[in-house]
Amino acid sequence: MRVSFLLGSRNGVAQSARAAGRFVTWAIALSAAFLMTNAVLAQSCSNVPFVNTLMPQPAQLATAPGCMNVDSAFSVASVGYRDTRLDAATDRMLERLSQIAGVPRHLPILKDGSSASLVIRVKAEGDAVPSLDEDESYTLTVTNDHATLEANTVVGAMRGMQTFLQLVQANGATGFVVPGVDIHDKPRFRWRGLMIDSGRHFEPVSVIERTLDGMAAVKMNVFHWHLTEDQGFRIESRVFPKLQEMGSNGEYYTQAQVKEVIQYAADRGIRVVPEFDMPGHTTSWLVGYPELGSAPGPYEIQRTFGVHDAAFDPTRESTYKFIDEFVGEMAALFPDAYMHVGGDESNGKQWKANPRIQEFMKEHHIATTQALQTYFSQRVEKILEKHHKHMVGWDEVLQPNLPKDVVVQSWRGTHYLADAARQGNQGILSAPYYLDQLDQPAAQMYLADPISAKEQLTPEQVNLVLGGEACMWGEHIVPRTIDSRIWPRAAAIAERFWSPASVTDVNDMYRRLAVMSLRLEAAGLTHISGPEAGLRQLAGSENVGALGTLAATLEPVGFGVRYREQHTTQLTPMDHLIDSLRPDPPLRHELELMVDELLADAPHYEKNRSQLTALFQSWVAAQPGLDEMASRSPLLSDTRPRIEQLPELGHIGLDALLYLSSQRAAPSGWAASSTQTLENDKKHVGLTDFVVLDPLQKLVNAAAATH
Repeated sequence: MRVSFLLGSRNGVAQSARAAGRFVTWAIALSAAFLMTNAVLAQSCSNVPFVNTLMPQPAQLATAPGCMNVDSAFSVASVGYRDTRLDAATDRMLERLSQIAGVPRHLPILKDGSSASLVIRVKAEGDAVPSLDEDESYTLTVTNDHATLEANTVVGAMRGMQTFLQLVQANGATGFVVPGVDIHDKPRFRWRGLMIDSGRHFEPVSVIERTLDGMAAVKMNVFHWHLTEDQGFRIESRVFPKLQEMGSNGEYYTQAQVKEVIQYAADRGIRVVPEFDMPGHTTSWLVGYPELGSAPGPYEIQRTFGVHDAAFDPTRESTYKFIDEFVGEMAALFPDAYMHVGGDESNGKQWKANPRIQEFMKEHHIATTQALQTYFSQRVEKILEKHHKHMVGWDEVLQPNLPKDVVVQSWRGTHYLADAARQGNQGILSAPYYLDQLDQPAAQMYLADPISAKEQLTPEQVNLVLGGEACMWGEHIVPRTIDSRIWPRAAAIAERFWSPASVTDVNDMYRRLAVMSLRLEAAGLTHISGPEAGLRQLAGSENVGALGTLAATLEPVGFGVRYREQHTTQLTPMDHLIDSLRPDPPLRHELELMVDELLADAPHYEKNRSQLTALFQSWVAAQPGLDEMASRSPLLSDTRPRIEQLPELGHIGLDALLYLSSQRAAPSGWAASSTQTLENDKKHVGLTDFVVLDPLQKLVNAAAATH
């Protein structure tokens, strides 16, 4: 029996706060629980109620009687198939258990499971190189003082270990336990990816590897590495060294580093799919090899973003000879069966302006530049096939005669993905999951499904939808900010790719996401600490105080707004308040819940009223501190209107609560004036938007209706 716990209930909201508080305790290395004596930790655990904080949700989950202690006596055994990759994954799990619950580090992995706390039983290695068809299923059973994890493959065991870690919870003040559960789990989709664009802004290996750790924690299995762009060629080629020597400004990955990343990913059951964009987005290629271009050059690395005219010349045989040699070199470096060749946003301007290319099109009866790109894609697909790679391309590669072996990645919507399926091509969806759209909340991405009911695909066509990928495009990210742009929203997307389609409760998703966010930060990501560091820099003090109060109410504007208002380039500093704000900040959903409960006259009315009062009072009280910070921080100068607006919003909230609680009618004109203020505050200021305006409007409307 599948059981969902606390889904959308008011009690669930209260319990989620307590669960989140408990998890903070787990994540702090100096927790008082870690200092307890072995004698106390060894006590038999009571039947602890199960609080479901799993993300992604398993395919099947049921509670079971009992629970097991996680304490200094904890032990783990690996029986059945065992190799170095499984042992390394087990060691990582034990390291996390040490941080969470004080389990001693570097415990030996036993061969005999008769007395072990956790027995891991794996049938076989699985694929030597992580593959699309990897069996990631597992079962996990926890009863009194015993747990069994069974999987057909090492990767399946890795997925189960992540679930086991998420099950650990505090048992009051006496220690840590894993409640009794019976889980049978497998992913809904085979392709659950995250793309990072290292072309526009280079991201060091350390960033890539901690991202892979985050992906493993939420069971993502494809790292799509966007390595070439107009702004930079980011990988070492020994066959064509001028690619990185002249096209990267010295910021590129050596082949040794690439091998390190591939191995790091494989050790976590993650595939690495490289992308070498062509025929457009190729300026950085042409800096060193202008003979590949459709215009004579010379070429320079682009600093501005957008669609540029530079494109390969698809009419020269020398172009395909170059691509053949380059792909051969990269195919030997990247073991995955798939290679992405981009194919997007080639505007055809250089093709139209080149008389020789126009003559070629006439001779070969190629009527349009789109048809010429199809010709190019077909030639490239044959090259990839020669090197035993399946081709992946963006929507633009989808043409009626596209080989069925090509996988289409849709950035324009489910309709294009469905068209690919109707044509017999496999596809992956990315359109709803663009993480660079910082104004899109996790809920919006969470409810977007790779399979759209309105497209009415047949079962055979549905099977061609491999899954999806979240995309982190690189125009507005640097190493300090990238984590907060990816996480924790990517964890919600990961659940959409893994869990059953019926798991769609947004309130419960946010409840569990709050806990998952803390887990990810404790595992080494910086999506919480990174923005906090940025605020400290802006405030010029360790105590961000009022600036933190303001930041909690704001989110960054969307990609397009920033690009238009700031005219960003590759050289634009990412050091303003927008760069220290978290997309979809926690207060957005928390305030919505508190207001909705208050207006529903729920049992927690007084608690919510008290919390809202304290929140609104903090907005009013923040102004003096904000004024002082802005007076000495030039980077906060464009935020001054927000500093004036925040206390106004606080007063609106306090007034609304007063009229609601006293059952007094609001003064004439108050609601209209307050609504106008809220409407005015919707305007973009300093590249920021308020996330608290809609709940405030609800309070105003309710107060206006009070008699």
